[in-house]
Amino acid sequence: MAPDLNKKLEDEVEKYRQTQNDMKKFATQQQQLFVTKTENEFVKQEFENLDSDATVYKLVGPVLVKQELSEGKETVEKRLVYCEGELKRLATLMKDTEKKLEIHREVIAKIQQQIGSNK
Repeated sequence: MAPDLNKKLEDEVEKYRQTQNDMKKFATQQQQLFVTKTENEFVKQEFENLDSDATVYKLVGPVLVKQELSEGKETVEKRLVYCEGELKRLATLMKDTEKKLEIHREVIAKIQQQIGSNK
């Protein structure tokens, strides 16, 4: 019976590691979104300081293309809304993943107890 428990333990530890990797991936995505959000908040503030007839350029690949100020403001606002939505989605995913990690820890502990009591 011990080999069966050892296999269960190995499987559960592998699931735990995979879930940890998922959590790391979500944390990296969250950091990137925070950076993007901060950059866009800065650009939004800069737009507020410009005159309505100011010339604005948008970077498209290696080229700067002239853009209407209102279009630039709209683009930045859409990016901020997107970032907020993605940050909320990631927060939910991370919370759910943390619950999965806790369940895996509990299962691993139970299997280890069973292995210890079988010796």
